Amino acid sequence: MLLFHGSNVTVEQPRVLRSDRRLDFGTGFYVTSSYEQAAKWSVLTARRRRTGSPLISVYEYDEAAFEDLNVLEFPAADEDWLRFVSGNRNGQPEVPDLDLVIGPVANDNTMPVLRGFFAQIYTEEEAIRRLMTQKLKDQYAFKTEAALQAISFLHVEEA
Repeated sequence: MLLFHGSNVTVEQPRVLRSDRRLDFGTGFYVTSSYEQAAKWSVLTARRRRTGSPLISVYEYDEAAFEDLNVLEFPAADEDWLRFVSGNRNGQPEVPDLDLVIGPVANDNTMPVLRGFFAQIYTEEEAIRRLMTQKLKDQYAFKTEAALQAISFLHVEEA
């Protein structure tokens, strides 16, 4: 299976960089199985950083290597997914010892909806409905160096 990383630079050797950014699945190297989604991310990243050009790094991953990893997969945006994303976005991750997290991407209204959920304005069901991933597909967050050993860089393409 191919995975894609959208950025403003080529990423031949992915790394897990610690960051203060509060992302859906916490710190990690993020990729997607959707070429179109990676292309959108690459354009947004190049604009935000005001340098480089939109690029898509393409990787192949070894499914057999995942058998030895601690993987958490969310097949859908459900209550467990919401709690996990909420914890990471709120700076309080639920499960710190994961190698890889796979699941849906929340839409552009993520933080306002999560704030509404934290403030108990929205129930879990309403928050999930508002966060449904209609335009974006999936994301894979490689959280450890061991997990990164399961993917290999193939090439880069202009978005």
